[in-house]
Amino acid sequence: MTRKLKVGSFVSLDGVIENPMTIAGSYFDEEAKEYSYEALVDVEFLLLGRVAYEMFASRPETRGDKYADRLNGMKKLVASRTLKKTAWNASLIRGDVAAELARIKQQPGGNIVKYGITNLDRTLLAAGLVDEYQIWVIPKVVGEGKRAFEDVDNDLVRLKLVDTHRFKNGVMVLTYVPQ
Repeated sequence: MTRKLKVGSFVSLDGVIENPMTIAGSYFDEEAKEYSYEALVDVEFLLLGRVAYEMFASRPETRGDKYADRLNGMKKLVASRTLKKTAWNASLIRGDVAAELARIKQQPGGNIVKYGITNLDRTLLAAGLVDEYQIWVIPKVVGEGKRAFEDVDNDLVRLKLVDTHRFKNGVMVLTYVPQ
């Protein structure tokens, strides 16, 4: 059995993904945290691009919250051509990111999760490495900012809806798999 690569992202009603925690804000409540925590049960690695890694790693670690504790304790893989070193239980992936992730996916162990739809998704989709997208639609209009899949060729984004989950606060999680 091979590992799966699952990508999760917050997106506003108007398609904005930039500043995800600002978009999610109060919508990432206890119900959403519990759902997120349960989604990490079979996950071994958190995959991050440089920008996401720097955002996460620069924040003080939250402790005493089981979701945050789980994230802090996970192994991280950071895809970057420019970072020289990492902390926060992270290892750098330099060079051919697709080849290295394909190798890791073939090994036994837990799944890989990546937060955010970034320009790294272009590489991941082109190599056929993404197994699932969980798009968290936040019922909020942001107005401007980077849009979902903005960095990805339109031909690569061919997704099939396989599941939905609705939270009491109106957030919808749409789960897609590549076609």
